[in-house]
Amino acid sequence: MKMSRMHQETALSRCPNCEEPLESGDLFCGACGYDLSVVPAPPEDRPTVAITVPVTGAHGTGAPVAGPGGHTAADSGSAEWSAAPAADRSEPSGQAGPPAGVRSDSPGGSGDFELAAPAAPVAPDPRTTGAAPEQERTGGTKLCVACRAGRVDTDGYCENCGHAQPRERDHMEQELGSVAAVSDRGLRHHRNEDSFAVSTTALPDGSPAVVAIVCDGVSSASRPDEASAAAATAANEALLESLPRGAHPQQAMHDAIVAAAESVNALAHDDGRAMEHDPHHHTNAPACTLVGAISAGGLLVVGWIGDSRAYWVPDDRTHPPARLTEDDSWAAQMVAAGLMTEAEAYADERAHAITGWLGADAYELEPHTASFKPDRPGLVVVCTDGLWNYAESAAEMAAAVPADAHERPLHGAQVLVGHALDGGGHDNVTVALLPFAVPSPGAGSA
Repeated sequence: MKMSRMHQETALSRCPNCEEPLESGDLFCGACGYDLSVVPAPPEDRPTVAITVPVTGAHGTGAPVAGPGGHTAADSGSAEWSAAPAADRSEPSGQAGPPAGVRSDSPGGSGDFELAAPAAPVAPDPRTTGAAPEQERTGGTKLCVACRAGRVDTDGYCENCGHAQPRERDHMEQELGSVAAVSDRGLRHHRNEDSFAVSTTALPDGSPAVVAIVCDGVSSASRPDEASAAAATAANEALLESLPRGAHPQQAMHDAIVAAAESVNALAHDDGRAMEHDPHHHTNAPACTLVGAISAGGLLVVGWIGDSRAYWVPDDRTHPPARLTEDDSWAAQMVAAGLMTEAEAYADERAHAITGWLGADAYELEPHTASFKPDRPGLVVVCTDGLWNYAESAAEMAAAVPADAHERPLHGAQVLVGHALDGGGHDNVTVALLPFAVPSPGAGSA
């Protein structure tokens, strides 16, 4: 959901709590959430300018999604692939705003603001420290970082002023055997509305199956952070239930996306907390995109809906990398229809409007899946557009992946997140790295 612009008469240049630089119009500090309305106005010779004020988990990332054309295994030479057909895809519709069937998810259109590095903080940052001093003095009761008086309820809101508290999801990392993922808020979003799940299980024959799921909350939807978390959890749990039973990985991925969609749909009917903090949720259902990968039984399976992507990067960099997904986006539609070149389409301001997503207001659910059998070891990069905006082509992504990422996937994911932050960090950034091993050289491999 786009944030409305609000103004106040005071002219603070820095937060009195953490010294974070402020701009005119701030009601709360973007870094620590301090309530600026309780601070006396500073001298008049300190100018201010208006900025957006974030409210209760209402905006998210801008990730483009898989496009309407037929699936291709790669965007560069990929003779090593043997691909099973991907599911046909149609164009979902029914979203007000942009052209029919399109959700606006442009990274630059959500009113987010730059978060500069803190300068000499005068109080602990509640995002990076444990209990705040007030919490320690009150025997473990957490106090609001904004008004410093109200207690924080279990949903993360102040019982006194209603201010949403900083979230632990600003930066997340997980490594599980050979798979790892990292998610970061980025440099401009108020909170992290991406989510991920990584897991391992065993097939009926005892061979391993490795799973990576990445979800990106849609910025024009309400509660996108909840949507992405619900989708990632549901898809992961569905795969952990179906793969050990012997379900084909491609069918299991399809069913996992359906399960994720159902979990996001259910949020639209959660009237309790949603109505309290987001009275407009009925007309703007929670939504997210999803991309996932499974390595099992010598197969590499990918599934997606939206504009989050999966890339293949061979361990031997003399072989070409490949993009494994297509975006469900306005730009992809234009390219598939032959109306624009890829460069022209992605330069357009409508490029990141998505045509497929998980959510109650999606016209229809059409999961995309594809199965591959690589003949050499490599690495699958599963990511949101917060990363691929800074490494769009397969070659650019491969160049950003460290040479030892297949041996150190967590480090590799950290490096890729850093690559996005160094590029500007305009969006939330989430990436999972899933190494794919080939026990013995396959036919045609070097």
